[in-house]
Amino acid sequence: MSKKLFVVSVLAVFAATAHAQSSVTLYGVIDEGFDFTNDVAGNKVYELQSGYVQGSRWGLKGTEDLGGGLKALFQLENGFDVNSGHLNQGGLMFGRQAYVGLSSATYGSITLGRQYDSVVDYLAQTTANGSWAGYLFAHPYDNDNTDDSFRVNNTVKYTSPTFAGFQFGGTYGFSNGTNFANNRQYSFGASYTNGGLLVAASYLQANNPSATAGGAITNGGDENFVGTRLRIFGAGVNYTFENATVGFAYSNTDVANPVSSVYVGAIAPAGGALSNLRFQNFEANAKYQFTPSFYVGAMYVYTRATLTSATTGELHPNYQTIGLMGDYNISKRTDFYIQGAYQRVGGDTTGSVLDVAYVTGADGVSSTGNQLVVRAAVRHQF
Repeated sequence: MSKKLFVVSVLAVFAATAHAQSSVTLYGVIDEGFDFTNDVAGNKVYELQSGYVQGSRWGLKGTEDLGGGLKALFQLENGFDVNSGHLNQGGLMFGRQAYVGLSSATYGSITLGRQYDSVVDYLAQTTANGSWAGYLFAHPYDNDNTDDSFRVNNTVKYTSPTFAGFQFGGTYGFSNGTNFANNRQYSFGASYTNGGLLVAASYLQANNPSATAGGAITNGGDENFVGTRLRIFGAGVNYTFENATVGFAYSNTDVANPVSSVYVGAIAPAGGALSNLRFQNFEANAKYQFTPSFYVGAMYVYTRATLTSATTGELHPNYQTIGLMGDYNISKRTDFYIQGAYQRVGGDTTGSVLDVAYVTGADGVSSTGNQLVVRAAVRHQF
């Protein structure tokens, strides 16, 4: 009997040791609410929509201690629509994220798989939509990907440790094809934090995004714009003092030979194809935490677009977007929020769908240069 007890005791010790060295966490978010849009092709729309402040998701993530300060890590994250149960991100099982890698407190981490780019990791944290407000507050057509319209496949990502508040990182997304540069992506970014100060900057380039099925950016679910080259760069700053946070962000998006947007379809004007499409986004945002469970936030974005074609030359429409949001936590994991976004389009007329308003997340484009979307929702995290 004593030998049996000894064996059981040894096995229990090994099991406890193994458990202490590794962990797996199941987590998720369910964000569901009621939306009103004042104009979609001339009609009012009332609907239930899923995943605005945060995309509805569930996931698994874990680490294993390999010794010497080195850890193995993984994350698998699924995005879904609460109303229908359908998969998001083009129907991919783990369309939000899927990666494995190694992490060291001294040298940083390297991860491989489908991941966020450096614009999402760094620049987006200084925007309202990328930090606390979500989808509705994205810049027009999420042109700069600060609301992570696309993730990057076949990606190697490096993230440094934090040195005196400074961190940097980068990604390279392979084309996985015989043409090495066709549908590849690379990005890099950095951030600096000191007390309530956050400063961040990023750069991204994608060559022929969505041109191939197995490339860095997937066709039919990921791309915000289809063109021969996508370049994004920008910088932003946030400052938190007591209960208030204020921020400013600038981003520049350049699409060569643009054909369409995943949000509004074909974008060429009646006069012919575009050779270039450029967006410059200027955002100011603020948030005030009235109590530990209640905050109000607001943002204003001015976007200047430049459309270039052989027939029309350069045209300059502009977009003004205003957002307001209130959020109240009834527990550590459940909150209710109300938010609204209004967009007005002005400047030059292009003869394309870019002349009418479209708040990112609306059910469709407006029939005019104005559109309002209001949302009341509940979010639960587990």
